[in-house]
Amino acid sequence: MRIAILVEHFPPKGQGGTEIATYFMALHLARRGHDVHVIYVLEEGLPRESDEKGFHIHRVPLHRIRILGAFFYWFAVFTEIRKIHPELVHVQSLVSGMPALFSKKLLGIPYAVWGQGSDVYLPKGYIRLTSRMVVKNADSAIALTKDMQKAMQNIYSRDIAIVPNGINMADLSAEPCRKDEKDPKKRVLYVGRLSPVKGVQYLIRAMKQVNDTIPDARLIIIGNGRERGMLEALSAELGIQEYVQFRGEVQHEKVLSFMQQADLFVLPSLSEGFPMVIVEALACGLPVVGSRVGGMPEIITDGINGYLVEAKDVGAIAEKILLLLQDEKLRKKMSDNNKELVKKYTWEHVITELEKIYDRSVA
Repeated sequence: MRIAILVEHFPPKGQGGTEIATYFMALHLARRGHDVHVIYVLEEGLPRESDEKGFHIHRVPLHRIRILGAFFYWFAVFTEIRKIHPELVHVQSLVSGMPALFSKKLLGIPYAVWGQGSDVYLPKGYIRLTSRMVVKNADSAIALTKDMQKAMQNIYSRDIAIVPNGINMADLSAEPCRKDEKDPKKRVLYVGRLSPVKGVQYLIRAMKQVNDTIPDARLIIIGNGRERGMLEALSAELGIQEYVQFRGEVQHEKVLSFMQQADLFVLPSLSEGFPMVIVEALACGLPVVGSRVGGMPEIITDGINGYLVEAKDVGAIAEKILLLLQDEKLRKKMSDNNKELVKKYTWEHVITELEKIYDRSVA
């Protein structure tokens, strides 16, 4: 099947959860024999078109003009779709869906839309209106979690399938997940944007309490964002700057090596869709501590593979981190559970489910 995938950003420059998931989705669809075309925003230093491990890339300029820029971009993407003439358009997020709607109405090409997170939970104004149109007219609609399914149905009530993103097990099995036994320091890991919605300040405040009990505990923060300066200042204000390491942006494949050296993973978000970084942490056998928001309760089973805490609850975050760092047997038990639970998130399984949805969409 010839498939056009619409997404805002894409590797190598786009390194968020949706971007990484889209890359592996395209890769595995191509390996199944599909003719895959990814369309996204042209970024500086990249060509308009290229080929990538069996699939095709089409980059479209985005003019930074308020509102009008979006219309120009939609038309340019629609033009690419008309050139490719796929059997199906796959939309990776509600906000990317208007060109797919145009191609359905004007070219008769069916489309499937897959909600990815903030596009479902945070749409406002005209974006919510266009999102409703995209969900309503899709031949198939997909959510990552049950919680996201409900949120999408609040935008427009219809049948919505649930399919989680996958993980690339080959990356995780290339090198065994292990910790350097020569370095006894306890390591807590966070990976993600440094933005208010990620709640990193509450994790740093919790680490102050952790360090009062375990002085050699370290917090490794991977990622960048507009809160980085504030978070570095907060670490200094709390007197724990030597225990909090800001590593900045790290290529996806290198993130896994940090996971292999960590003792546990924490994601203290105030809002989440389906955080792939949690699933990758599970695959590396890391116990996880996450906020009880969005799709996280569908990934973390409290007391089995990690712990759920209320968002912004500094004391609860510190308590669960200390519990895990001080109990090696508990960490080992959760690690074993995680390596088993993560098997349902392989891309092979996810692509099989997507192919069933595609077949129904074009029928």
